[in-house]
Amino acid sequence: MNLDEAKAELKQLLSRTEPTQIPKLLHWIRNSDQLDELLSDNRKVILQNISEELRQHLPAEAMLPSETAAHAKMQQRSRPTVHVDSFLFDEDEVDARCEEGTMSRSFCLSCGSYRTAPLDFISHSFSISELQFLFQNVLPDLSGRLLVDVGSRLGAVLYGGYLFSSASRLVGVEISEEFVKLQNDVVLKYNLSDRIQVLHSDIRLQNLLLQNADVLVMNNVFEFFMEPEQQVGAWRFIMENFRKKGSLLVTVPGLQESLNALQVALQPDGWVEELPVDCDVYVGRDSDPDALRQIHLYRVV
Repeated sequence: MNLDEAKAELKQLLSRTEPTQIPKLLHWIRNSDQLDELLSDNRKVILQNISEELRQHLPAEAMLPSETAAHAKMQQRSRPTVHVDSFLFDEDEVDARCEEGTMSRSFCLSCGSYRTAPLDFISHSFSISELQFLFQNVLPDLSGRLLVDVGSRLGAVLYGGYLFSSASRLVGVEISEEFVKLQNDVVLKYNLSDRIQVLHSDIRLQNLLLQNADVLVMNNVFEFFMEPEQQVGAWRFIMENFRKKGSLLVTVPGLQESLNALQVALQPDGWVEELPVDCDVYVGRDSDPDALRQIHLYRVV
């Protein structure tokens, strides 16, 4: 049954439903756990299993003690910010931890009072729903293509690309040896090595890899881990080497936001063009529409 046929069936169902019951039916469609169970996907179950395993090997904030620069940059932000890795903790898990008191969404404006404000949450990983959205709704068919994830960290993009796409090769470039080991352990345990490779390297040393890449993914990759002058150098290196016409670039946040924050004349004009992303799709009850809108897609011209 294609989309048009499914719409016709749904209209027929609604036409046979008592008018007083239609609001209840629509509410059930939007909110029922039963519907999510019907739409369950074994690929998401595998990603959830990987996520649960990785939690056992990481502190609650999913940041390593060695990430001193990232810790310092988070403390320098104008609003209190905590790292909550979206691949490890979906909204339901965050809610559960807030209820049990092991996590909080707010901070006290004056100690001991009831004056509170929301904390800013930052993630360097896509959630499972965002991975499904990325590979099934943002990117085209990746058969025969090479995808490179800059700063692959926990490997979420690699695992999502393996399960949700036909990319022939998925390469993660990660500077932290500890995160490289975590990724390689997952790749080995889940038999993903036929298409996934993790490089312990700085992306600024990977000119040939960038020149051959068909898809480049960059999720909050530089701001918290490099000083501004290093970020400028990294962006210049990528712009000089990721030039294969028609190649696709995925960034979170958008290019202009990342480059404007550096206050330098790094202009993507003439390098890439932005392509529209349709965020009006259902990828699970736990998906965050605001997070989906942060995903930007570009094509090398």
